[in-house]
Amino acid sequence: MTTTTSRDGTKIAFSTTGNGPGLIVVGGALKTADDYRDLANALTSFTVHTVDRRGRGDSGPQGKDYDVRKEVEDLLAVQNATGARFVFGHSYGGFVALEAADAFDKVATYEPGLPSDPFPTTWMKPYEQALDRGDPRGALVHFVKGSGGAPRLIERMPDWYLRLMMRFVFPGEKWRRTVPLLRPCLAEHQQLAALQGETGRYADLTTPTLVLTGTKSRGDFQPLQDELKTATFETIEGLDHFGPEGKTAPRVAKTVSGFLLP
Repeated sequence: MTTTTSRDGTKIAFSTTGNGPGLIVVGGALKTADDYRDLANALTSFTVHTVDRRGRGDSGPQGKDYDVRKEVEDLLAVQNATGARFVFGHSYGGFVALEAADAFDKVATYEPGLPSDPFPTTWMKPYEQALDRGDPRGALVHFVKGSGGAPRLIERMPDWYLRLMMRFVFPGEKWRRTVPLLRPCLAEHQQLAALQGETGRYADLTTPTLVLTGTKSRGDFQPLQDELKTATFETIEGLDHFGPEGKTAPRVAKTVSGFLLP
């Protein structure tokens, strides 16, 4: 890991691999740079800089005055350190990438987090209360069932059954890596809630932008498509919200590469 310093003095860590034009990868909530290792390895035409956003990995804490502007400053600090002219963002990282788009030659996103209207918030208070009483699995149950991204079948599961299932979905080390990300996850979604309905903030974006989605996802990206009339929207068959991770990462990498380096 290499580190740089953001505007407010927070240390921001990133890993680098490959050769070619510089591309920064910005991940989603409950994710660290390690979750995008397969994607970075598949982006063979680039020097890929995968960021541990503040509040995770080897980077510094979110801080009490956290907001998305801090994330933009962090991203620009990595850009300044690497000279990268391209950025890819997944989920909340896609939101950050769109917010910083003017600083890059091209932007690619996969199902970017959006300040949609309405934005689900009823899960946030019980989520926070579960964390406060030392029940991270209970908090994650509230997030999965209430944030609007899970399949409807999972949303209808009893809490006790979903808790049990999580022990298989998040075994051992994966769960230990996830627990420290639960507080940052709440702060990040509170940012999206605070900007609820403001997809129009991207209406004047001129940076060439790619928005990827998967056919197995539940996200509604029509409001963004209505605003980003100059952007390219593509849907990848068979992928869900976690398309840029694991075995499906090469499919996302191929489409991103074709857009950034036609």
